[in-house]
Amino acid sequence: MNTEFIYHKDTNNIVTVTMNMNGPVNAINDAFISALTETLTRLEGEADLAGVVISSAKKTFVAGGDLNELIAVQPGDEEGVFTRTQNIKSLFRRIEKLAAPSVAAINGAALGGGLELALACNYRIAVNHRSVQLGLPEVGLGLLPGGGGIVRLTSLVGFQKALPYLVEGKKLSPEKALDEGFIHAVVADHSELLAAAKNWIKSNAAGSESASQPWDRKGFLIPGGNESNPHIRQHIAMGSAALYKKTRGLLPAPEFILNTMVEVLRVDFDTALTIESRQFSQLVTRPEAKNMINAFFFQMKQVSGGKSRPETEEKYIVKKLGVLGGGMMGQGIAMVAAQAGIEVVVKDVSIESATKAKAYAEKGFAKLVAKARMSAEAAMAALALIKPTVDVSDLQGSDFIIEAVFENIELKHALVREAETMLAGGGVWASNTSTLPITRIATASTRPENFIGMHFFSPVDRMPLLEIICGEQTSEETLAKAFDLAKQLRKVPIVVNDAPGFYTSRTISTQIQEAAQLIAEGVDAARIENVGKSVGWPVGPLALQDEVSQKLSLDVIDAQIAMGLRQPEDDPTPQGTALMRSLLTKHGRGGRAHGGGYYQYADGRKSLWPQLSELFFNAEVDAAVSDEDIRDRLLFRPVIESLVCLQDGVLQSVADGNIGSLMGIGAPSWTGGYLQFVNTYGLPAFTERCAELAAAYGERFRAPAIVADKITVGANFN
Repeated sequence: MNTEFIYHKDTNNIVTVTMNMNGPVNAINDAFISALTETLTRLEGEADLAGVVISSAKKTFVAGGDLNELIAVQPGDEEGVFTRTQNIKSLFRRIEKLAAPSVAAINGAALGGGLELALACNYRIAVNHRSVQLGLPEVGLGLLPGGGGIVRLTSLVGFQKALPYLVEGKKLSPEKALDEGFIHAVVADHSELLAAAKNWIKSNAAGSESASQPWDRKGFLIPGGNESNPHIRQHIAMGSAALYKKTRGLLPAPEFILNTMVEVLRVDFDTALTIESRQFSQLVTRPEAKNMINAFFFQMKQVSGGKSRPETEEKYIVKKLGVLGGGMMGQGIAMVAAQAGIEVVVKDVSIESATKAKAYAEKGFAKLVAKARMSAEAAMAALALIKPTVDVSDLQGSDFIIEAVFENIELKHALVREAETMLAGGGVWASNTSTLPITRIATASTRPENFIGMHFFSPVDRMPLLEIICGEQTSEETLAKAFDLAKQLRKVPIVVNDAPGFYTSRTISTQIQEAAQLIAEGVDAARIENVGKSVGWPVGPLALQDEVSQKLSLDVIDAQIAMGLRQPEDDPTPQGTALMRSLLTKHGRGGRAHGGGYYQYADGRKSLWPQLSELFFNAEVDAAVSDEDIRDRLLFRPVIESLVCLQDGVLQSVADGNIGSLMGIGAPSWTGGYLQFVNTYGLPAFTERCAELAAAYGERFRAPAIVADKITVGANFN
């Protein structure tokens, strides 16, 4: 008898099966399959079974499939994956075929395989608590729901309603799941869950219609209709077009999911399950799936789990936070800190500027309340934690002060001298800079060991990444405290060492500089944008530069030159830099915030500035360069820069590089991050392609020595 599934039959002949696998969660692995098989055999042998309640002893319901097993699958293993997937499906089908009704008592998150198991039960009831989420998010890992999730959800709620939850992997709260028809009921508290499940069983005896699944009943029709319905055919066509526009054919998982959904509308239920298994087995061996599983699960776990945090330092809790500057970044920092329950003092030179931070938070909290993601009481309490001020003494006793003013080192120095003494004993000063060296800013500090960089991304309340930068004298204790604050703010922290531009700003700049170089050489701007978007970036590199601002990029370059951190003669893309200066100084094209840059913005519409072509387009040059070269020039520059950052010790780990590129600077998700891209491409092939680009376009494309070092020892970037 297995001990992982606790089997209890009460006096009413209702069996409660409590899943309690070894480990922190109930993962669908070999042990789970064995325990479920044995339990089903026992249930099928019960002569007087009134019903079954499937529950969990863990904080979550079921965590889904074992990703360690999935990432180990290799091309050629498809048939084995298919057989295993079909075996799991047969177990879920046995739940559906039990003579007595079954209830999924959902006490915690039911994502992926957890929801698939619940969907195999006749009735689903969940605790209405913020810790409970339901959904089929496999698409975010480059996979599709392989345990019957596509077939059952499409059959349950129809094609149109199921589509966003499958191809986008949207998660639902219990109340939303109830509204959408994913579950049948909610209870207010965990203590009510089992009683509610048993009460339903008592009202729905074995042999009643409730003891069978809708798709197993005679005359079943999928809600909304099947493929013969003109309305559904229209939604299929629209869904397919919208999907391609979003993925550009680079992400196979959403396409596989949509194809499987269409098959559900065409064939019988069991055939559809088989098709789903076949699609899953083909998808799981593809490089996109492996890259996304590796990055978004395993490497995310490393980064968020504290691999870069000094182990010996005690946990630090920030109770009072000072924020210097009520501008865009300061506003966002104040909002997320207050939301985390931290007292926040926002200081600026005028009370009007400081008050903008509180107004921003008030507006942001109101949106969260409207979306039922925050209670009105919690919003009021969080807002009360924010104090705008012009008085530096209000910062007294701060555990942390984050300076969030514009990129001017003299101003940053002045603020350090003015307010550093307001820190509590052991308090930390952080500069929210994206480009200026932390070590240089820290020269104004009397305690440089307590000084660190914290580069937030805009908008702060929506962007999850936080780049922590260690200066030359930053202590281990200070790093640990910054890491702990990042976790308090619910950010994903990567840790890098000090260098001009750190990791993210330095890397993304190479992409937009290469685009400027292409324009300067004479390549058509629209072509550059289209090829850039075909890589999988959300916008083209010229549109990205407009958002960043040509003026800001040039200000950073000039500041680095002034500090001796950069030499003009060492510029790898001098024509591109000269073009940006010309656009700014001769034509007033400083970027979107300055009225226009590569694009013009009129009446809410965006289009490429017509004079770009008149000034720079060269038909002969444009015809001579291939789309492949444009693509690789735009993609290889940030990839090579990531390798240089790893080689020079700016990046402390491969995981930090991949997560930083994916979450901070828009690396296409199919790559698994810029360093993982090299692994997928193959290190020897990557080196060869770099050599081709270097011969044609310059030494900036030469593969860094770290690639040859890895090839020598037969290793990848892991």
